[in-house]
Amino acid sequence: MKIAAVPQPASQPTSANGPESSDEAAGVLTQLRAFIAASNLSPGLRLPPERELAEQLGVTRAELRKALAVLEAEGLLWRQVGKGTFYGARPAAANATVTALARNTNPQEVMQARSALEPEITRLAALNATEQEIERMRQTSRRCREARTWRQYEAMDALLHHQIASASHNGLLIGLLDILNAVRRTVTWGRLRTEPERPPPDHHSFAEHDRIIDAIAARDLAEAEAAMRAHIETVARKLLEPDNAHRR
Repeated sequence: MKIAAVPQPASQPTSANGPESSDEAAGVLTQLRAFIAASNLSPGLRLPPERELAEQLGVTRAELRKALAVLEAEGLLWRQVGKGTFYGARPAAANATVTALARNTNPQEVMQARSALEPEITRLAALNATEQEIERMRQTSRRCREARTWRQYEAMDALLHHQIASASHNGLLIGLLDILNAVRRTVTWGRLRTEPERPPPDHHSFAEHDRIIDAIAARDLAEAEAAMRAHIETVARKLLEPDNAHRR
C-alpha cells in the first residue's frame, strides 16, 4: 500500500549552533502527526522506512527518530527491531508477554537484569557511538539536571538510557532493553516516592550519567562498562532500600 505524502515547506533549516530547538522538534512532531492523519493508516500498517519517511517529511533521520519515539510513548505507534514501525497499539501478544513477565518478577530481579544487560550495551556504545549520538546524550544529561519534576526527570533519564542503547548499534540488544524497560516501569514505578517534588541538585545520577558519557566519548570500553555498572548498583540500592526509595 502506498502512503500519500503530506506537502512540506520548501526547507527545514538546521540551527548553526547545534541540534534543533524545542520549537523545531515540535514542528517535526507536528509534521509526523499530519502525515499519519492524512494517510488514513489502518492499525497494524507499517510506516515507510525511516530514510524514505524522512525524505517525504523533509527532515533528518535523527529528527524523525525523536518524533517517532514521542508517538511510540503515546501508544500511537510501535516498533519492532528488524521489521519497522507500525501504526496503532502494540499487538496484544507482545503486551501480554510484558504483563506476564512483570507479574512473575520483582524490583530486585529487574535491577539484576539491568546489571547484566546495560553495562555490555554501554561498552558497545563506547565502541560504536557517533559524535552526533554522544552530543545528544550530553544534551539529555543536561535536561535531566533541568527537570522541574520527577516525571520530567524520569522521561529524560529513560531517553538517555535509550540513546546509549541506540548508540550500541545492536538491534537485538536494543529490543531486549525495550522489553526490560517495559517490565521495569510496571514493576518499580509504584515504589518510587513523590517527595521532594524534583531531584535535588546533588542527585547521584547526574554525576554518574556524566561519567558514563565521558567514557563513551573517550572510547574507553572498560570504563564505560564499569561506569554503567556502578550507576545501576547505586540505583538498585536506592530503589530497594525501603526508607530511601529514591528515583533513578
